[in-house]
Amino acid sequence: MNGVELFLLGRALMKIGEEAMPTEGIGEHSTSVRTVLIVVSDLRAHPGTTVGEIAARTGLPQSAVSAAIARLRTAGAVIAETDPADRRRTIIREAPEVSERVTRVRDTPIDAALAAALGTDDPGRVSETVAALEELAERLIPGIIHQT
Repeated sequence: MNGVELFLLGRALMKIGEEAMPTEGIGEHSTSVRTVLIVVSDLRAHPGTTVGEIAARTGLPQSAVSAAIARLRTAGAVIAETDPADRRRTIIREAPEVSERVTRVRDTPIDAALAAALGTDDPGRVSETVAALEELAERLIPGIIHQT
């Protein structure tokens, strides 16, 4: 495998992940699932941050980060607080309690989206692939399987 193949595999896995996300009842949003997940990932790595800081680190436009934060606030996944040291700044943090929406997203299996991508109805093949992905995730992002 070379860098291009790895990159293309990553994009394919991102698309499968997006397909696996439950979207019932969340309505229309100006931000994509991908943008929201990039923001969440950055927020986890940098707790107590600002929209501008997230935008600078991720390369996303500030408007997209603001929209993603608004969507995450609606879902109960993050809280925004005025910075006591500088009342002009708003600090974003993960919510201390896991919301119903976040629980639903975390509990939704990837099997159906993965089966569609693999072009198979064989539960054994899907199960093998899920196990391989879980092992790869654990090697590259230790603890992610139990953290999400």
